[in-house]
Amino acid sequence: MEENNLQNSLKSIAVFCASSDGIDSEIIETSKKLGSFLAKNDIRLIYGGSKRGLMGHVAAGVQENGGKVTGVIPEFLKIKEVVHTSLDELITTQDMHERKLTMHRLSDGFITLPGGFGTFEELFEIITWAQLGLHQKPIGLLNIDGFYDDLISMLRKMVDKGLLKKENFDLLIIAETIEELYEKMKFFKPLPTPKWITKNQT
Repeated sequence: MEENNLQNSLKSIAVFCASSDGIDSEIIETSKKLGSFLAKNDIRLIYGGSKRGLMGHVAAGVQENGGKVTGVIPEFLKIKEVVHTSLDELITTQDMHERKLTMHRLSDGFITLPGGFGTFEELFEIITWAQLGLHQKPIGLLNIDGFYDDLISMLRKMVDKGLLKKENFDLLIIAETIEELYEKMKFFKPLPTPKWITKNQT
C-alpha cells in the first residue's frame, strides 16, 4: 500500500462475499453496483473467482463497465459449475489458505459484503492479520440494509467486556454506502504496529 498525503492508494480491492444469491434484492443489486463503482474508479477487482452468487454479481458489475477482474480459486473448486472462465486473469491455488494469501498480496484493501461462514472467515482472518501487524491495508465492511448490525453490536460488546481493544475494533471500517466506505478507506490511518511475525507463522 502506498500513501500520498495521507491518502491510501487503492488500485486493487479484494471483495469477500457470498457464493449464493440469497433472497434480498437490495444486497444483490448493491453487489453489482460495487462492481460498477470499482470499474468506474479504475480499481481492479480481486475476488474468489466464482461466477455464482454475489461473487458473480460483483464481477459482472466490473466487466459490464469495462473494468479488470482477477479471480483466485483453489484447484478443488475449479469446476465448470463454479469457476468464472471469462476473467482478465484467473489464478489457481493449491488450497484455501494459499488463496487468501494470494488475494492479500494482490490487493491494496478489502471490502466485505454480506455472506455466510466463508465470508466471515475471510473477514476475521484478514482483520486478525492486521491486528498482529502483518499488514496495514484498509478493511471495509459494507453494511447493506443493516445486514451486519448484529455483528457490529457483538464486536462492541467485546470491546465493552475488555476482550477486544478499541483500537483493534477501529481497524474495521464500517459504512452503509459504497461511496462512504470508499472515502473512509482512502483516508484510513493504520496503527503503527511492528511487523513481528511473517505469513509463514499464520
